[in-house]
Amino acid sequence: MSSKTRIVVLRMKEIIYTAIFIGFGILLILLLLVMFRSGKNDTPASANAQYIPGIYTSSISLGAQEVNVEVTVDADRITSITMTPLSDAVETMYPLMQPSLSHLTDQILSTQSLENLNYPEETRYTSQVLLNAVKKALKKAAPTA
Repeated sequence: MSSKTRIVVLRMKEIIYTAIFIGFGILLILLLLVMFRSGKNDTPASANAQYIPGIYTSSISLGAQEVNVEVTVDADRITSITMTPLSDAVETMYPLMQPSLSHLTDQILSTQSLENLNYPEETRYTSQVLLNAVKKALKKAAPTA
């Protein structure tokens, strides 16, 4: 058994170039994998949002007075509904406004829906006006597709 010793001489320049090309090859493969992977959850969280977070208003004309109904929403829920500016004149002339809004607000916040709401017969028209104002404000809060 005779073994001949072989000596291989590599130049440092060739080793460096080979390492650089291997690095570029790995980087290219990783880039292609990231770009062309089939991601089911690639949509941003805001695309799944039911509302655009913020405070949205809708106005109601009550004779010569204007009342704003403010609806505050998070990305996926209604957080509060208020009426501003509610002056003393409006409270005096329209005494059912604030109790009706409080009654509707409790139901809307608990169910997070404007459907199947109950309101007393004596506040039917007031509740419908307030409900329409809340619907207008929520239309402004809806994300545009």
